[in-house]
Formats: sequence, C-alpha cells, structure tokens
Amino acid sequence: MTEKWWQKAIVYQVYPRSFYDSNNDGIGDIQGIIEKLDYIADLGVNMIWMNPIFMSPNDDNGYDISDFYAISPEFGTMEDVELLINEAHKRDIRVMFDLVMNHTSDEHPWFIESRSSKDNPHRDFYIWADGRKNENGTGTVEPTNWEGFFGGSVWEKDEQTDQYYMHLFSKKMPDLNWENKAVREAIYDIARFWADKGIDGFRVDAIIHIGKDLTLPQGENDGSRAYVLADKYYANLPIVHDYVHEFHKEVLGPLQIMTVGEGSTAGIDEAKKYTAPEREEFDMLITFEHLSLDYDYSVTHVPPKWTHKKLDLLEFKSAMRRWQDGLYGHGWNTLYWNNHDMPRVVSRFGSNGVYREESAKMLATLMYLQWGTPYILQGEELGMTNAEYEDLSDYRDVEVFTLYNEAVVKGGHSHDEVMAMIHNRCRDNARTPMQWSAEKYAGFSQHEPWMKVSQNYLKINVALQQDDPYSVLNYYKKLLRLRQSKDVFIYGTFRFVLEDDANIYAYIREYNGEKVLVVCNFSGAERAIQLEVPKGELLLANYPDKNDDELTVLRPYEARVYQL
Repeated sequence: MTEKWWQKAIVYQVYPRSFYDSNNDGIGDIQGIIEKLDYIADLGVNMIWMNPIFMSPNDDNGYDISDFYAISPEFGTMEDVELLINEAHKRDIRVMFDLVMNHTSDEHPWFIESRSSKDNPHRDFYIWADGRKNENGTGTVEPTNWEGFFGGSVWEKDEQTDQYYMHLFSKKMPDLNWENKAVREAIYDIARFWADKGIDGFRVDAIIHIGKDLTLPQGENDGSRAYVLADKYYANLPIVHDYVHEFHKEVLGPLQIMTVGEGSTAGIDEAKKYTAPEREEFDMLITFEHLSLDYDYSVTHVPPKWTHKKLDLLEFKSAMRRWQDGLYGHGWNTLYWNNHDMPRVVSRFGSNGVYREESAKMLATLMYLQWGTPYILQGEELGMTNAEYEDLSDYRDVEVFTLYNEAVVKGGHSHDEVMAMIHNRCRDNARTPMQWSAEKYAGFSQHEPWMKVSQNYLKINVALQQDDPYSVLNYYKKLLRLRQSKDVFIYGTFRFVLEDDANIYAYIREYNGEKVLVVCNFSGAERAIQLEVPKGELLLANYPDKNDDELTVLRPYEARVYQL
C-alpha cells in the first residue's frame, strides 16, 4: 500500500453558515472560521471541509450555485478566503472545498441563456426534453415518472420554450448535461481556479449522478406514489467512471488534489472502481449504505429517507465488514456518522437522555478507530443533538416543505406523523448553529441567527466542556490523538470479535505485529461479554472509573480500547 498524506487526515466538516458569526449579522462567515482555527487545531484534526461558500440564491443553502468564481457576500470576500487558506496552512490544517458538478442554480448565467431559446449556444449545457402525452391525449405530462431526491418530479416545465428541464434535486437546481464536452471543460476550469488559490482537496457533490440514461425510460411504479426513485437511470452509470477519469487526467492528477466523491448509493464493487489507484478516479468515496439501515421500506407514502426503524446491529456489522474487508487493499475508506445531510448521531443511535455523553463517546470510539479517513461534523465533538423544532416555520431545509406539501397537503397524511419524520430525519438537525457558550444565541452570534439555536445549548456547549476532563469534547481530543499516534489505526487490518453479538461491537486492528482491541456496548443496558482474546493495557475508556477488573461486563454505552 502506497502511503499518502490524506490517509492520515482527520477531516472536520464546517458548515459555514452555522459555524461562527464574526460580524453579528446572524450568519456564520469566513472570518468566523478563521477566528476558530485554533479551536479546530486543538481538537486534533488536520483538514477542514467547508460546504459551499460561492454565490448562490440559497434555495438549498449554497448547493444551488449561481457563480462558481465569486464568494457569497454573506460569507465574506475572496480576500477572506485567501486569508483562511493561508492561516489554516500555518496551523498544518489543509482545506477542502465542496465542488458541485452535477447542477447549478437556475439563476446561473448558463441556465438563463439555456432557457432563453432552443437554439441558444448554452441550450445543451442542461437536459431538456419534450413532454409525453397524458392518458387521455389532451395534453402533456413530464417526460418520465422519475422522483427527485427532494420529492416530486425531476422535471419542471419551462413555458418559454414549452419543454421540460431535469433537476434531480430542487427545481431551482437544473442538472448539467455532462455529455456536452463544453460543460466538462467549464467545470474543470472552475476546479483549476480554486486549486490555484491553494486548496488541498475537493469533496465532489452528487458525483454518481452526472451520467444519465437520456433515452428516458419510465421507472417501475407500484402506484403508491405518482413518481418513483429510479436510480438505475441516473446513478453509477458506467459513463460516470469515464467522466471522473477524465477529470482526474485533466485536473486532479496534474495538480495533486485530494478528492472524496459523494457516492450515496454506490456499493462496494462500484467503490472499488471509484477509488482503485490504478483507475485514476477518486482517492476515497462517501457512501450512505451504513446510514440507510434504519430506513423502514414498508412505509411507501414517503421516500425511504424519512422513515425509521430500530437499527439492527448485526445488519450494521455486516455492512461495515463489507467496506472494511472489501475495500482494504483496493482503494480507501471513509468513516463518518454525521454530515450536513444526516440527523445527529447521538439522537439517531445513542441517547438524548441520561447516557448522552457516554453514547457520544462510544459512537466516536466505534467509528473512528476503524480503517479509513474520519469525517467529523462540527458539534459532533460536543455530542450535539437533533433540533426538533415545534413549528414547521422554524425549519429551513427545502426538503422539509416539499415533504409536508406532498404528504400532508396533497396526500392527506397526519400533520403529527409527518412532523415526527421531520424531527427524526431532516437535514436541519445537522445545521443548527454551533453551540459555543451559554450566552444568548449559544455564543454563535450577538444577532438572532438565520436558524434557531437548539434549546439545549445551555447544557451542551464548548465553553462548558473545555475545562471538564471528562467531557465529550476532551474525549474526542484523546481519541483523535490516539488514532494519530499509532499506524495500526491508519494501515492495520480489521477483524470482528463477538461478531454474532447483537449488542456488542468489538474488533481488532493489527499492523506490523501490533494489535489493538476496541470493545463497544451499543446499547443503553449493562451487557455481559465473553472474550477469548487476552486483555492488555487499557489505552482509552469512556467512563471515568475505568473498572479494570476482568472484561466480563460493559456498562451502558461503555467503550474500551486495549493494547494487546
């Protein structure tokens, strides 16, 4: 295995709008990130990934970009970004930008030109199609019955030219036509521009969707909803690998830029293709498989991501083993519980109650001592929880309002049922303002923030945890320093122990003769265990009294790490 710097990276995801507001307008900004770089460095991470900061109408909080070469004024200026890159590098922190290659805003000049007429030079920058006849032949309906990721159809009719354009996400985010060479060259120029500014990596958004089946077949539909997810026509098509390889050849390779692709539905076989070094595509891939195992597919009146069932730990282990074993020696893995699209892990798989801190520490231990590069979302290191706002109007996620309109307004389903789904699943759970202190607005700003602060900020904040040696924050620091201190955590093999135990997640990492045992109780009850491996030096534990007797009982959400 050829060693690369990014294999030892620990990535901290900054959601700029919610991180820290330096000018007290209620919106986080670039100068706010600069002010908190010492905090990030002290945490023990060595790379930051920032969600988009480019010019945008903010229909989807910056993923609808209207100018890839300009900074949104609410975040700051180009000079601020250049200063951030320099200041981060002074602290040995690398910088990764979010590169959106699948779509633009409908307010981007390319799309404004594209929709102006059928013969405009930018028309083929996007995907346009005629409607199909409706059942009674009196008019037209969408070209296909494909459902968008935000709900509803992937098609929006544009009256000016009497055609439909494709948008896998919001209708204000039209998909680019990657079959057009001019589109690819324009995106490559954007990437070169930011590489020249000194950034070190790209997280590439929605990359598996850039290739579509433009013969536009209909999706199979059981009739439960008007539109259906049809991934096989717009996800992980073979042509995507050709596009990504071309991107690597033209930009990533020559400029030596680290990349992680967002491959939500990519399985292990696809991941091998995306990340195998000899194929020259991506360095690693973020997939969603392990975080879709608590979806309840028996619920059909809403998209699966909004449903919920109790996680089966054995099923989770099986999924994790596929990635730990299947990708090892072929590519590189990513490790994460949270990102800007996921609910908070403590609320999802841990405890919001008496064992919140223990479960937050256990979940971190379980995930980040495995094989792969860790990705930690801001506030995760505090054990921040879901928002669970009471009023629909408190939410900002465009998906929330599409869901409510489709399920309640049009579908006639219960307000309370859908609000429970929103509480559990919506993306705003990950986007609430960072909780810095017990001051008003959680120390995020002196002005009312763009989104309400979680109500528990008085009990969960940085200031409260910094001086507490047993806090979640200080546990994260110990955990990340332990990971960086031993190559066994970077390059070692992975092997489950107690694999058939439905409550215990335990594994051994081994490298160059060194062995480390990680044992985690994934439940809120005391669990008896039997381990055949000998116990060694205790390296880390998430209970202050380490209970160093025989390893026969684990307390609720207890985690221990042993040198064997």
